[in-house]
Amino acid sequence: AINAGADAVYIGATSFGARQNASNSLEDIKKIIDYAHLFNVKVYVTVNTILNDNEIIKAKELIDELCKIKTDAVIFQDFGILNLAIENKLPPIVLHASTQCDIRTLDKVKFFEEIGIKRVILARELSLEQIEKINKNTNIELEHFILGALCVCYSGQCYMSEYIGKRSANRGQCAQACRKQYSLIDNKGNIIAKNRYLLSLKDNNLTKHFDKLIASGITSFKI
Repeated sequence: AINAGADAVYIGATSFGARQNASNSLEDIKKIIDYAHLFNVKVYVTVNTILNDNEIIKAKELIDELCKIKTDAVIFQDFGILNLAIENKLPPIVLHASTQCDIRTLDKVKFFEEIGIKRVILARELSLEQIEKINKNTNIELEHFILGALCVCYSGQCYMSEYIGKRSANRGQCAQACRKQYSLIDNKGNIIAKNRYLLSLKDNNLTKHFDKLIASGITSFKI
């Protein structure tokens, strides 16, 4: 990604990332940061799962280590991390609000802006008009997904995997329930559709709309 021209990359750390199976050691992340910074490329690390009370201290310790290796920003979801920042218990590191924070209203974006968050990663579901409205009424950096998987559920508000298989998407354990086959049966027992991918959306591809999204106020595109 760096060699291809990306000006930033994001990556999961050893724990507390929304993709639990895509974790990386601090040693590997440091190597990436050292290489990226040679080309003025920034590295953002995800610490964006919902945390249990007994995990807050471990998350803080992880952020402390990420700061030491010169991580450019931490992408968070849990407001316990925000509380640590407000209480001045975090090192001087930039915080970005994850799309897992369910950021799809102007009021929520203004909230993050007012408490000092530098960037918000908007929900994939927003329309161009909604993005324009947010941009016109805020000065915060807006990041948006431009290419990749699209879930049938709202980011940060998906409980389907937890309900079906006790694997919470908000804990980095999504079982991809919306990618499985389902049958649709009406209340009379008639089979409307059998073994179809009824909830699996096509991948999101907004590359044809770069110009419009830039004009709407997006400052960073996430692939």
